[in-house]
Amino acid sequence: MVKENFLIRLKDVSFSYDDSEVLKNISLKIEEGEFIAILGKNGSGKTTFLKLLNALLLPSSGDILVNGCNTKIPENTYKIRSTAGLVLQNPDSQIINSIVEEDIAFGPENLGLLQEEIKKRVEESLKLVKMEKYEKSAVEELSGGQKQRIAIAGILAMEPKCLLLDEVTTMLDAESKRDILKIVKDINRKNKTTVIMVTHDVEEVVIANRILIFGDGRVLLDTKPKELFYNEEILKKFNIKKPKIVEFTEELKNKGLKIEDRITQEDECFASLEKILKLKQKA
Repeated sequence: MVKENFLIRLKDVSFSYDDSEVLKNISLKIEEGEFIAILGKNGSGKTTFLKLLNALLLPSSGDILVNGCNTKIPENTYKIRSTAGLVLQNPDSQIINSIVEEDIAFGPENLGLLQEEIKKRVEESLKLVKMEKYEKSAVEELSGGQKQRIAIAGILAMEPKCLLLDEVTTMLDAESKRDILKIVKDINRKNKTTVIMVTHDVEEVVIANRILIFGDGRVLLDTKPKELFYNEEILKKFNIKKPKIVEFTEELKNKGLKIEDRITQEDECFASLEKILKLKQKA
């Protein structure tokens, strides 16, 4: 088998539930290490798309290759799900065991790993999601945000090349949401793990480096945050609001501050403001 140059590739993929076509002739290439955010109205096929990448669903037509493995071939299913781990919106539907360490160990145990390696993976994944202190805790005692971290840790313990996130912050409070997004961002940047995240929140989209907008079962737009959020015509066409950081930097520009163009992330804004402050101090 010749390995693809792309981690995930879709070729003319369509999917139907009974007589209803949910996805229509989608072709995409996703490179290893990308962070992709998917926007779209309810019913546009976003969750179905993630399930297809995880081989929970199979295309009605076309092919999906995950790390070179075709999802239609039954023998590839386990390998595909180890490569592309899916985290659901509600962690309670994903967590199986009542004790944190046992739940996270479930995936590695199914890989047939030695106990020493399983323990190592449990400890490392808990560290990645900042939950080391809860290894022996009962899952039922955790908050919603903590449970979501455990659900993510359970997937990370499988050491996937790709994280598929289906609106994982929807049920969380603002603080838990920020924590989860920071964790996901760090995993993408430090571990080079590919992230494909479905969301309705434009404030979350800005941490991605590529954006797909779904509509009517198709990918209507494939773009980057800086190209999307500074294009009034496209924002109006898709009825998308600007993130707060974009509104803030535009306001600063309107007041005459010479801040850098097309800022979409807070750290970019801070760096630009710090640069301006240093120049003023030298003057």
